[in-house]
Amino acid sequence: MTQFSHLGLAAPILRALAAENYETPTPIQAQAIPHVMAGRDLIGIAQTGTGKTAAFALPILHYLSHHQKRPHARTCRALVLSPTRELASQIEESFRSYGRFLPLTSSVIFGGVPLGRQIRACAPGLDIVVATPGRLLDLVNQKALSLAEVEVFVLDEADQMLDMGFIHDIRRLVAHLPARRRSLFFSATMPREIADLAGRLLTNPAHVAVTPVASTAERVEQKVIFCDTASKQRLLHRLLDDAAISRALVFTRTKHGANRVVKHLAAAGIEADAIHGNKSQAQRERALAAFRSGQSRLLVATDIAARGIDVDGVTHVINFDLPNVAESYVHRIGRTARAGSAGIAISFCDREERAYLRDIERLTKQRVDVLENPLGPAPAEAPGAPESQPARQAPRDNRPRQGAGGGGGRGPSQNARPNAAKPSPRGRDGQARGGQHGRRRG
Repeated sequence: MTQFSHLGLAAPILRALAAENYETPTPIQAQAIPHVMAGRDLIGIAQTGTGKTAAFALPILHYLSHHQKRPHARTCRALVLSPTRELASQIEESFRSYGRFLPLTSSVIFGGVPLGRQIRACAPGLDIVVATPGRLLDLVNQKALSLAEVEVFVLDEADQMLDMGFIHDIRRLVAHLPARRRSLFFSATMPREIADLAGRLLTNPAHVAVTPVASTAERVEQKVIFCDTASKQRLLHRLLDDAAISRALVFTRTKHGANRVVKHLAAAGIEADAIHGNKSQAQRERALAAFRSGQSRLLVATDIAARGIDVDGVTHVINFDLPNVAESYVHRIGRTARAGSAGIAISFCDREERAYLRDIERLTKQRVDVLENPLGPAPAEAPGAPESQPARQAPRDNRPRQGAGGGGGRGPSQNARPNAAKPSPRGRDGQARGGQHGRRRG
């Protein structure tokens, strides 16, 4: 089996990996790292949680360590674009962790914090910048940061960039990049617009795909409860009586819906925090830190948290609202059953959401088991009512099986015994550090 020590990474990087007890790369790491170290452009198709942050961070650190030079003022040598603040923070933290024994500088740039602090961080020049597109474009337009000397460019979660409407910002930023550079694209899916962009920007790229598109985590036990819309809040409260739900992510479709769920939980004496785009960066960081530390049992989120927020020990994902985009369901439930653990995803489905459920089952090529509603049958599920006892209640053994690559891309190396050495970095080290933009050397 391939070990990190077999990949030719610089000694300081191997030392940092050993300090984290990381020995065995995940499939995306084992396949992508050699291509990037060889100087190839790359397209990587992989779900969140497969270790793709390390798949690009480790070879970038290796490259920078072997081509050391002081970056010019207001420039950077490596640029990583990320769709969300949380993911950007976690990527930059990974660079810090893996590069802790290297004399390299890094900073994270995103909105929601003072612009002046980020301008000052960029002023001396940086080796690595991790950024969200909008705030980075602000800095570029103000000439606080030039992209003319970028040597390695990474577009992470490219399909989510498209979903969030960043494609035009990305095109504007790419226009500032030098023609001579290396480019790496990572995405869970490859929509036509992203494929077209990759075709224009990448030169003879290597292609790495380690998991079928939209495969779901093989250890996630998926359930659906049919209910009416008005009973969803009571249903959530009833489920939370179960002490086995020790750390749960609750997903709503809208920001207002997330706030409403938290308000009703608080009225029932159940502590929870909400995280979504209308929250300030400080509020988001506090909520995420409380959830990660175990201080808060519940985090109620919109799909901004479906990717990038990597918290160990999430026992349950509860879809208070089913997403209207089937791919979002895959990313939501991928927040549990991480690093070899089991997990449960429970979805509430009212009559209007039946079509969303059918889309999800078509995408994942498997049926979701029906769980009895503890509040009693919803009107549509009453005996004799239309659509009563849907066919998707068929026993699990009769349903189509996922291929071996399912499960959000976890490789066999992640089936390690408890207390065994960690098999691989999965792109998160410690808490998100949004708002920390200072320079760092060594």
